[in-house]
Amino acid sequence: MEKHSLLETVKGGIIVSCQALPDEPLFGSEMMVRMALAAEAGGAVGIRANTPVDIAAIKSRVKLPLVGLWKRDYEGSDVYITPTLEEVEAVWRAGADIIALDATMRPRPKGETLKEIVSEIKKRAGVLLMADISTVEEGLHAQEAGFDILSTTMSGYTPYSPQQEGPDFTLIREMAARADIPVFAEGRIHTREDAIECFRSGAHTVVIGGAITRPQQITKRFVDFVRIHV
Repeated sequence: MEKHSLLETVKGGIIVSCQALPDEPLFGSEMMVRMALAAEAGGAVGIRANTPVDIAAIKSRVKLPLVGLWKRDYEGSDVYITPTLEEVEAVWRAGADIIALDATMRPRPKGETLKEIVSEIKKRAGVLLMADISTVEEGLHAQEAGFDILSTTMSGYTPYSPQQEGPDFTLIREMAARADIPVFAEGRIHTREDAIECFRSGAHTVVIGGAITRPQQITKRFVDFVRIHV
């Protein structure tokens, strides 16, 4: 799909993040495919998925645009969302329409820089790049580096960004006002009201994960709330 058309396709809609880590009950590509199919049936405009295996499996059975990433840990770096060019290429080859990667200002593994990775992948692939950011400064830096989309994914997950229970509406508003590229809202969007406020704050698209696709987290929120209030 042409880049502009893809962005128009997801505008004003919900992308559902279908991810499970190895220590979670729903881990496995077949589970994630079923989760993505359920999201598609429910009206999602896209899927966000982790690892080349899950991306390829979902892409083969779901017609929606796919945001791909690969979470990998490297010693000596806190960057783990598609951290190096190796992961970026693998996600692209698995079939992702959009590649999401950590675009914080923290040191990256292998001595690579964000600008080098963006420049290199744009030479090789006609794919959209999404910058997962935690601050306005990071968003503006990512835009300058050549990203096509900004996402507030990392707010609250870097020590220098706001540590709060809900979405970072302030970051969404400031980025929507200052950026020349679409801003996706992502991170701790727990309710329908949260999603509406994200759009009112200027989000192009809203990405929701845990509140839809991670039943252990949903259960824990209910259990913790009841324990406090009953």
